[in-house]
Formats: sequence, structure tokens, C-alpha cells
Amino acid sequence: MRNFLFLILLFFVSQWLLKKLRRANERAQQGEAQAGGAAAGGANGAHRARNGSGNGAAGSTPQLADPLIRCAQCGVHTPRSESIVAAGERFCCADHARHYASRPTGRDAR
Repeated sequence: MRNFLFLILLFFVSQWLLKKLRRANERAQQGEAQAGGAAAGGANGAHRARNGSGNGAAGSTPQLADPLIRCAQCGVHTPRSESIVAAGERFCCADHARHYASRPTGRDAR
């Protein structure tokens, strides 16, 4: 029973230590990024700002995917970079943009 309690205590102590080490590591990386951005400037500072941390490791923040935009004509979702803007709306293809722009609006729609 005493060994079991010792193992539980050891587990919690090790978790506490790991948490403190992670926080210290994050603070050190933030300090390096702030000091490196001011001192290095130029491409190195831009590289760090782009990647979050200067090392480009797995711990860096991932880039978000291109958001999907719904076509005003058919409702199909396409990446924002591939969508076509016409009349203030976004479309999946040029045909839908032309069709939407050519349809009557306002009093003409009656």
C-alpha cells in the first residue's frame, strides 16, 4: 500500500516539474523572439514572426487553411483564393458569376 501511495505522489511531482519546465521553456522562447526581432531585424526577425518561434519545429503554430466561401448561385463551397467576386458576391466559377450578374434585380425582377 505504501509503494502505491509513493507511486501516486511521484506521478504528481513529475507532472508538476514537467509543467514548470514547459513554462520556463516557453518564456525563454518568447524572450528570444522579442530580443531577436529587435536585434536581428530583417529576414531573421520576419522568419521568427512568421513561424511563431524561431526554430520551425513541430511546436510552432500551424497555418490555417484557406477558408471556404459559399457560392451565391449554387451553394458549393470553394476556397476563398479560388472564388470569383462579382457584384459584391463570391462564386465558384465564372459562369455562375455571369449568370448572377445578368439576372434582373429590383423592379425588373417582377
